[in-house]
Amino acid sequence: MKKTKLLLFLLLLMSFSISAQEGIHLIHGPYLQNLQANEVTIVWVADKPSVGWVELAPEDNTNFYETARPKYFDSVNGVKKTSTVHFVRISGLNPGTHYRYRVYAQEVLDHKGIHVTYGNVAATDVYSKAPLTFLTADPKRQNVSFAMLNDIHANNELLTQLVGLCDMKKTDFILFNGDMVSIFDNEKQVFDGFMDTATKLFASETPMYYTRGNHETRGIFATEFQKYFSPTNQHIYYMFRQGPVCFIALDSGEDKPDNDIEYAGITDYDQYRTEEAAWLKEALESKEFLEAPFKVVTCHIPPFGGWHGNQEVAQKFIPLLEKANIDVLLCGHLHKYFYKKAGEAASFPIVVNSFNTVLKAQADSHKLDMFVLDNTGKKVDEITIAK
Repeated sequence: MKKTKLLLFLLLLMSFSISAQEGIHLIHGPYLQNLQANEVTIVWVADKPSVGWVELAPEDNTNFYETARPKYFDSVNGVKKTSTVHFVRISGLNPGTHYRYRVYAQEVLDHKGIHVTYGNVAATDVYSKAPLTFLTADPKRQNVSFAMLNDIHANNELLTQLVGLCDMKKTDFILFNGDMVSIFDNEKQVFDGFMDTATKLFASETPMYYTRGNHETRGIFATEFQKYFSPTNQHIYYMFRQGPVCFIALDSGEDKPDNDIEYAGITDYDQYRTEEAAWLKEALESKEFLEAPFKVVTCHIPPFGGWHGNQEVAQKFIPLLEKANIDVLLCGHLHKYFYKKAGEAASFPIVVNSFNTVLKAQADSHKLDMFVLDNTGKKVDEITIAK
């Protein structure tokens, strides 16, 4: 009996030793979220429960290893999180400034009472390659360049084609305007579906702003959406300023009534959109919005089409946007390209981007130019809004 117990103990110890030797790895990210003039949020995922942090360095031609860089921890109310999903909000940054960064995860093997046993550390590489970088937004910039795509539905080949039509060295950020997957059932769908490809193509160094679509609301993992996108914001609808443009990203929720059989009684989007409209009213009265030469709003579901979600957008958001004199509303959802001139569906123009087109835009304080290309690079439309 004693020999059996000893053998079991040795096998358990050997198993633990092998597991410890396997180490920890960063399996997704890092990628940038909610980049503003004075802050950024960085998200990444490790393969084991761990604590995480970011090291930040200025872009000043010094070696990253020259000195100990300040650390920003993934913590909640003063306690470092033990998790596989890490996100850190770094504030107090300077507008229009380049920064270098490195992310870490250190495995937590055991935590009992006041005793924590740590394992190995994984980090992004700053030795054999240049550190990852980002550039904070700058409201005083004279121009901005961005691109928008939507309704990819986990088609990584299409995502790669559309991003490939953008000169990322001259693109300040990418807008994802919803339905990047067909359903949100697990983390694997998020990263296999589009986010690993987006990170590889641009998202570690060029910010991505996400407007949730109706398909991201579906599945048991839908309530986890904000772990990965806008994780440190109060809401997943928000406002940001880059150069001469103030952007507002709205969340249009689902496209059918809350009591529809497809939702099994799990949704509450009518009330959610009512609360969002109250936030929108305040946002449209803010100094940040009023002082911007151009006002651009993104919303996955357009205010026409006859379904419940379209009607909710038309009734709860459009009157506020018309009163605020926005310059354009950018939508998706319909899987076809539409351009509604001012006066056709609202007092402002509405662009509905298709699943296989990319909208590329550039603006200064006098003009907003938008070019719509299909995935072969063929020009579908060209729109100019001048002041």
